[in-house]
Amino acid sequence: MSTTRTPTLPSRLPNVGTTIFSVMSALAQEHGAVNLGQGFPDFDCDPRLVEAVTAAMQQGLNQYPPMPGVPALREAIAAKLANLYRHAYDPGTEITVTAGATQGILTAILCCVHPGDEVIVLEPCYDSYGPNIELAGGTIVRVPLTPGSFRPDFGLIAAAMTPRTRAIIVNSPHNPSATVWTAEEMQQLAALLRPTDVLLISDEVYEHMVYDGRPHVSAASIPELAARTFLVSSFGKTYHVTGWKVGFVAAPAALTAEFRKVHQFNVFTVNTPVQHALASYMADPAPYLDLPAFYQRKRDLFRAGLQANTRFKLLPSEGSYFQCVDYSAIDDSVNETDFCRRLTTEVGVAAIPLSPFYADGFEQRIVRFCFAKKDETLQRALDRLARL
Repeated sequence: MSTTRTPTLPSRLPNVGTTIFSVMSALAQEHGAVNLGQGFPDFDCDPRLVEAVTAAMQQGLNQYPPMPGVPALREAIAAKLANLYRHAYDPGTEITVTAGATQGILTAILCCVHPGDEVIVLEPCYDSYGPNIELAGGTIVRVPLTPGSFRPDFGLIAAAMTPRTRAIIVNSPHNPSATVWTAEEMQQLAALLRPTDVLLISDEVYEHMVYDGRPHVSAASIPELAARTFLVSSFGKTYHVTGWKVGFVAAPAALTAEFRKVHQFNVFTVNTPVQHALASYMADPAPYLDLPAFYQRKRDLFRAGLQANTRFKLLPSEGSYFQCVDYSAIDDSVNETDFCRRLTTEVGVAAIPLSPFYADGFEQRIVRFCFAKKDETLQRALDRLARL
């Protein structure tokens, strides 16, 4: 009789399963569907960026870099933030290169949230926020954005704040709704937080994807917010290299010191040749300055096709590379997840339901498409969607 036994392991995340992104991508692959679900480009990055990584490796830059990141990259990040948002971050003590934005958000939460602390999240929200807070021993306080418009309701946010509130997570441009917070809304947030010690984790990974002449109002651009903010951004989103998993977190020195205590025992540091390549590539600001026009053209192409040939009701897409649609005119009887499954298996286009971005699965008959795709991919999807 065998005595081999695997001990029972109580789950740290008992309510977490496979993400909806993985589920829908697998379903898309199984059925040969056009994958407009998971948020990644199907086109290549600038060849100059690949060449820069190759050059760095050939130059022998393949060993551990400093724990906070390659100095040249942190200096380039500081220069960009100063130019765009008029806030001077010290690259030595206030900027840390991370293994993607998701790791940056987790590390920010782990370094500041203690057991019993409350963290406000605005739903619908990216699916890593809740598990991150749970891993830190914090309590998730869920506040809905206004259904339909997805604008912040500051009355509800204020009502959710207590003496135990440690932080609030804000994401603009917003995934999944594609809304962008206005300067007035960011100022309202500053006024709300002013009399408190509440920290702000500002998820700005889509900072360079804002359309129709709107500005991206970074937390860094408002001094009293910058003073309490972990600003998180992503090179993967900006430069079409999501698989490289490199981002950064900028924060005041006192917050960064605590952030780095966790970072050094989390990932310690990040891919060396990629950091050197990004540092040299950032000398030219055109790739991120031109990004709004690049993606707005794709957005407009996709929206025009949906409007002309489908019964979807299009929600505004102010930023990010997502387009949300209301499908109730097509079939109001089916929930969002089942509609996405049907869309994938019967029509051949994968989308993401909004309901998994809510803890309670709130249904609005809205699904999300990603338009960060080649024009021919978008056209192939539109041709299939026209059959609905």
